[in-house]
Amino acid sequence: MVEDHAGSSRRREDDVTIAIVFAVAAGACFAAANLAQQWASRSSRPPALSPRLVVELFRNRTWLLGFGLVAASYGLQSVALSFGPLSLVQAILVSEILFAAPVSAWLHHQRVGPRLVLGAAAVAVGLPLALASASPHGGNPEASGPAWLLTIAAVGAVAGLAVAARPLLHGVARASALAFAGAVVMGSQSALLDVSLENLRRGPAAVAGAWQSYVLVVASLLGGWLIQSAYRDGPLVASLPMLDAGEPTVAVLIGVLLFGEQLDTGGVRLPLAVLGIALVVAGIVLVDGSPTARLVALREEEERNGATAERA
Repeated sequence: MVEDHAGSSRRREDDVTIAIVFAVAAGACFAAANLAQQWASRSSRPPALSPRLVVELFRNRTWLLGFGLVAASYGLQSVALSFGPLSLVQAILVSEILFAAPVSAWLHHQRVGPRLVLGAAAVAVGLPLALASASPHGGNPEASGPAWLLTIAAVGAVAGLAVAARPLLHGVARASALAFAGAVVMGSQSALLDVSLENLRRGPAAVAGAWQSYVLVVASLLGGWLIQSAYRDGPLVASLPMLDAGEPTVAVLIGVLLFGEQLDTGGVRLPLAVLGIALVVAGIVLVDGSPTARLVALREEEERNGATAERA
């Protein structure tokens, strides 16, 4: 019995080690993918929110490299989740911001200031803390049609308001607004994907016959377009915190309100979850207001204006 228990403990430790290794690899791929795609988007000729932006990006080798890295990161994340808990994997994945944000500043020859570092760290710590404390569980993805309709309308309204607010904003806040809109849409995409995976267990015919499968495609395309527009509109340091925090938050909200998932709020869990959310909000404010983010945005604007003058 003692040997069996020891063997079981070693297997669990090995599983956690494997999960950590693959989660770190997935986070590195995500960071590299974001850097590559933002680098390609910022140098594109079509403006943010232009349909031509997507067409041009699909012809850009750097952007396609980023697309391949995204696919690889999802594969690595799937392996990590098969060996370790979601809370562990999510905590490691969100740490990508600690690498991507400073590297983005370095590529633009800007000093990584303390506000940027503190803001990125607050997001990287706060989001896993909130998710692990609330620990969403249970629920049924087979929601009614009217409930889905209300959810999609709410997602569209929130994303639409963020896009509509963009012209009223200045500097890095414009990119953050588009990133927020993209995060809201991609959060709903995660919920739609959950439904599609549930249907897949019944066979391909169930997937093809469900309207959610087609809305999933639309949400994926729309969310991707908004995110690439955010990359085109401003520096990665303005978009990434909003994307990393917004997408899982929206997914959890839909899970609770639409699927009936439960949150653990007993004991210290609720205060810890609130603390995590507060850290995320503070982190986004710190990053958006950091001198590094403003300088990187100015540098990108100068480079775009220079490229436009050369083409003219």
